[in-house]
Amino acid sequence: MDAASLVLGLLLGALLATAVTLAAVALRGRRRPAADALEPVHESLDHLHRLLAGIERDRATAHGELREQVGAVGQTSVLLRQETAALVTALRTPHVRGRWGELQLRRVVEVAGLLEHCDFVEQPTSTTDEGARVRPDLVVTLADGRHVVVDAKVPFAGYIEAVQAIDQAVRDQRVADHARQLRTHVDALAARRYPTAFGSAAPFTVLFVPSDGFLSTALEAEPTLLEHGFARDVVIATPSTLLALLRTVAYSWRQERLAQDAAAVLEVGRTVHARLSTLSGHLSRLGSALGSALTRYNETVGSYERSVLVATRRFDDLGVAASPVPVPAPVEGTVRALRPVLDDEPGRHTDRDDLTG
Repeated sequence: MDAASLVLGLLLGALLATAVTLAAVALRGRRRPAADALEPVHESLDHLHRLLAGIERDRATAHGELREQVGAVGQTSVLLRQETAALVTALRTPHVRGRWGELQLRRVVEVAGLLEHCDFVEQPTSTTDEGARVRPDLVVTLADGRHVVVDAKVPFAGYIEAVQAIDQAVRDQRVADHARQLRTHVDALAARRYPTAFGSAAPFTVLFVPSDGFLSTALEAEPTLLEHGFARDVVIATPSTLLALLRTVAYSWRQERLAQDAAAVLEVGRTVHARLSTLSGHLSRLGSALGSALTRYNETVGSYERSVLVATRRFDDLGVAASPVPVPAPVEGTVRALRPVLDDEPGRHTDRDDLTG
């Protein structure tokens, strides 16, 4: 039941109730007439009239708003129909279809986290072993230096016609046409021999289908389409499967970079260790030189005391000098030699004591 029927039912019920009330009041007025007996009835009728007028105004307002909304929905539907028709017309053009497939491929690569000119190159030109010039849509570089060739030029005019078909028989025919077109494209892609154009390429070519629906619809008519592509070294990939493949490539690149960083750290560690070995040799020779200098100093002080100071004390006894000659004191000490510290040696972590001891 819609709103208009509900309002009409309420109005009829109110009028029926008013008529019954008036009849009852008239009947009582005949039996016991009074001057103000109809006053409450008049007030009820006035209140009911105002209520019905308000309901009518609300109904008219709601009806007008509903009409505007229905008109807006109609205009939107017309615009959507026009845009859809324009999109379908554009997708029927091979150039537009190819460009849309390239954009879809670029979005998948970006989501996978690959970097342009580092992990992949778009539309590189090369020459096959038969001398034919080819230009695939994408060449992905693997961590080991090999390449994976990706082509995104897929025909799907039959798919569009199948979606637009109303009759089931016509749809089945268009789906079969779509599967046949995709199978023919697989054969044509295998004949281009993309892997031979790139010396380190993997021995297969990835055929990128811009939508999962394109492949699933083709598999309805030809379930062996994937096996047909595998037999010709062509892997049919949708956005979901290609994203998984490229994610794996990106992960291998991250692992390769980690391995390179670890190798760089190892090389720096070897360099630092070699320099520390050289410094330890210098410190050992410096300690030996300091020990020799200390020994020679003490020997010189002893000779000075025995040979020179004996004669100078006679001058002191004769009162020739104003003050006695000072006696140099010998230097006592040892130079600590460097020695290797074993892992199980107690106190091996007391670096501060080693420096100050």
